[in-house]
Amino acid sequence: MAALEADYPPCVAVFGTDGGSPFVLVSDHAGQAVPPEMDGLGLSAAERARHIGWDIGIDGVGRALSRKLHCVLIEQVYSRLVIDCNRAPGHPTSIVTVSDGTQVPANQDLTAAQRAARENAILHPYHDRITQELDARLGRPTVVVALHSFTPSMNAVARPWQVGLLHNRDPRLAHIMIDLLAQEGLTVGDNQPYALTETSDYTIPKHGEQRGLPHMEIEIRQDLITEPEGQEEWAERLARLLPKAWALFCAQYPAHQPTAQMQDATV
Repeated sequence: MAALEADYPPCVAVFGTDGGSPFVLVSDHAGQAVPPEMDGLGLSAAERARHIGWDIGIDGVGRALSRKLHCVLIEQVYSRLVIDCNRAPGHPTSIVTVSDGTQVPANQDLTAAQRAARENAILHPYHDRITQELDARLGRPTVVVALHSFTPSMNAVARPWQVGLLHNRDPRLAHIMIDLLAQEGLTVGDNQPYALTETSDYTIPKHGEQRGLPHMEIEIRQDLITEPEGQEEWAERLARLLPKAWALFCAQYPAHQPTAQMQDATV
């Protein structure tokens, strides 16, 4: 892929302003853009609009949440079918050839140079922007919150969770948030519908774990946030509960210094 031209959508969109909140929101799969020369990746618009192309509804949730929390949201603009920005460079599922049964014609038989071009044009600038934001906050309390959405079913298996909290080396803040969400009467997944690992994910390991920052990954079921009303409802809920979770975390861990080496942290 050639370098992005001036009239192409930029690879990063930033919403909200830093109003002193500890939260930095990131959204790896918020966008649906495809570079023009890729001709829609050889897929119909309907296929690209499916969950395989982006995290349905999370753009509306994230933007509303950033306003309510007075914090910055960093979104990836391009479709995850162009390149998945929650995968490390070279990961087998970074640029998929098949997704949920759909062949992606433009992703077949890519050369190493073609893959590197997508990484350099989209993946690296996105993560560089997150790094820039976090570097600017050195010395301040900072919580990295990754926002995602998931399908109500996969491979004909229903997913009962309304929301899931993902974590890996340091589950403390995620477990606090799980408890708060469960108190709302919600069915909450603990590392469901996915488990977060260093190899399956990239954003939280890179920007949360490696920096030793408190973090969590939130997955909301897509049928709950497809429409603006649901997006607003979830943004309002998270805007209430995230500060509570952070306050509880600080009370329980007043000298918290989570590090990337923390293997056995418990609540």
